[in-house]
Amino acid sequence: MKKFVNFRLIIVFVFAVLTNIDRSAFAQDNVIDEVVWVVGDEAILKSDVEEARLNALYNGRKFDGDPYCILPEEIAVQKLFLNQAKLDSVEVSESEIIQRVDMMTNVYISNMGSREKMEEYFNKTSTQIREILRENARDGLTVQRMQQQLVGDIKVTPAQVRRYFQGLPQDSIPYVPTQVEVQIIVLKPKIPVSEIEDVKKRLRDYTDRITKGEIDFATLARLYSEDKASAIQGGELEFMGRGMLDPAYANVAFSLQDPKKVSKIVESEFGYHIIQLIEKRGDRIKTRHILLKPKVAEKELAEACARLDSIADDIRNNKFTFDDAAAVLSQDKDTRNNHGIMVNVDEETGVTTSKFQMQDLPQDVAKVVDGLNVGEISKAFTMIDDKGKEVCAIVKLKSKIDGHKATISEDYQALKDIVVKKREEEILHKWILEKQKQTYVRINPNWQKCDFKYPGWIKND
Repeated sequence: MKKFVNFRLIIVFVFAVLTNIDRSAFAQDNVIDEVVWVVGDEAILKSDVEEARLNALYNGRKFDGDPYCILPEEIAVQKLFLNQAKLDSVEVSESEIIQRVDMMTNVYISNMGSREKMEEYFNKTSTQIREILRENARDGLTVQRMQQQLVGDIKVTPAQVRRYFQGLPQDSIPYVPTQVEVQIIVLKPKIPVSEIEDVKKRLRDYTDRITKGEIDFATLARLYSEDKASAIQGGELEFMGRGMLDPAYANVAFSLQDPKKVSKIVESEFGYHIIQLIEKRGDRIKTRHILLKPKVAEKELAEACARLDSIADDIRNNKFTFDDAAAVLSQDKDTRNNHGIMVNVDEETGVTTSKFQMQDLPQDVAKVVDGLNVGEISKAFTMIDDKGKEVCAIVKLKSKIDGHKATISEDYQALKDIVVKKREEEILHKWILEKQKQTYVRINPNWQKCDFKYPGWIKND
């Protein structure tokens, strides 16, 4: 598993920009801003370093040295990679950038509790936040791609991993956090036909009012759409490719031709929509929509949970297995074909595994799993799924590996990853030292008194 760039740091790197921090309040020597480094034809400003320092503080980062030495050097190293990427025509696709922005935005939302709280915190709309994140994502992915190209595909043998592990001092052996495997069965409460018909009637009324010119689509979206993130933008979504949209939504959206027309009612995994075309650009489309979600009654939710409790009792009484129940009864399409086993996807690499650290599980699931023994099945509980719908679930703790110091027998892959990463770091370190010699670098005299990680920045003419 390769992790060349710490994207959590990239995320917080834009924190000061998003929050409009007053840089002059932190200026040294009463200078608002100045060029402190030049790398190639790229300048590093004092304000860039200050923003990075404030972001590091926000992220709880501890510095082993002077941050005014460490941070500008880190920014300079990134510029070396970006410059090489230009020379080698290393590029990243728009879809990769959008996917990364989605990940970064989701981290903010997860940390702050909701999209609305994120927007309130930064005092910016979701669209504005995403635009700021966009360039950071582009740079981060470009650096990652350039590093991947430089290190290539490193191979290590089991014997090399064993030698590395045996040579580690006892206090340097890596600690492996507690990991769990979890199975889940999900039931979605029945929604009364009357509730669905009421939602459709409301959407038909909106369409009639828009068509008659009584009110525009954007105003109705702001007033009534239950996609709160887009509602404040008049229901407007960003340019998206077909694969980024719900299939049912995409099929209708891409068939629209007239921006003045309103689509038929579309049922997606998120609820019911009406859609209006804004603009098409090649294989990407910009639309606005109004989303309404049929409400789940407490009675139906209680019935779904009662049915799951009955299923759990039957599994405990060995009438059938959890695996079989998940395959036949679960309505979670992401896990039912995998015996209910939840899958953990690494956002950086795309690598999937069935093992989770507790903080990586959905919060509602983690709370329940924390109180289970291996092999135990939970009582039914309610949770919000990834489509924003309230569902009922039971979970089984399939396996648990308590936190421990790594061993070759249990943690070979983790130790192999460490050896590979060490080799990668050695290759990149050597490359940076060589690149320094070929790159014009000028450092403000007031910023030169540092014990740099890469000593070749200051050249003696």
